[in-house]
Amino acid sequence: MVASAIPALQSLPISSPVGLIAAGGVLPFAVASSLKQRGISPVLFALSGICDAQKVEQFHHHWISVGQLGRAIKLFRAEGCSDLVFIGALVRPALSEIRLDWGTLRVLGQVWAAFRGGDDHLLSGIGRILEREGFRIMGIRDVAPDLLMPPGCLTRIGPDTQATADIDKGRQVLRALSPFDVGQAVAVIEGHVVGVEDIEGTDGLLARISRLREQGRIRAAASRGVLVKAPKSGQDLRFDLPTIGPRTVEGAVKAKLAGIAVMAGNTLVVEPQVMIGAADAAGLFVTGLSA
Repeated sequence: MVASAIPALQSLPISSPVGLIAAGGVLPFAVASSLKQRGISPVLFALSGICDAQKVEQFHHHWISVGQLGRAIKLFRAEGCSDLVFIGALVRPALSEIRLDWGTLRVLGQVWAAFRGGDDHLLSGIGRILEREGFRIMGIRDVAPDLLMPPGCLTRIGPDTQATADIDKGRQVLRALSPFDVGQAVAVIEGHVVGVEDIEGTDGLLARISRLREQGRIRAAASRGVLVKAPKSGQDLRFDLPTIGPRTVEGAVKAKLAGIAVMAGNTLVVEPQVMIGAADAAGLFVTGLSA
């Protein structure tokens, strides 16, 4: 992370060490590195079979399984982690896949209630259980603000008039879909909504747009259209912020879009220097939108 690429925002006071409940992808390690750079000790509680086993070795860590709430709470307390962060990609497990320990069985009714809603409901439900145990659940915006998208365009080129109109349309669509917990991204090309994020995620959405272009279902010229990402209305931003990075740019290039627009301050940026370089090389824009 380079300050000139993504300027840091003001963060809340946090205690050290901070416990990172680490799922998949590179974000847990980006957050851990950000904390270390600011003199705060991270402790990773890595989810077995999900967190990257090689990268986690770089940090002080413990392995826990999904469903081992009792073991996790004991480890949090043993490490002195009063502040906790959920971070990383997590595929929603089936109840039959969860290895329950006695600590989880003690609050099984609350866990079951959390599972009955969407992903946001699940994570916030588990968060409430931990808060009742005396922990403070924080978001990446609190502990690693330097990983957030700033307002304005990061790339050499910015959106033109048509792209700006597509961005506005995308924001309207996402606001309308928010109550239904569908997704955080939409693709709009020349005023037409050509795809909405579903369970496949943003990468799947961009791959679908690419296939539709190859099949001739989308006839707009190349380098038209925008991927727009934003959190859902009322979403607890401690648990699930939209994320972009080099893979997002790669997908947008294959989908022949003009650029990517995301909410400033409410979107995580993975490997910003690499992402910006890839976007500039491809002639795409990446811009942060004000609320």
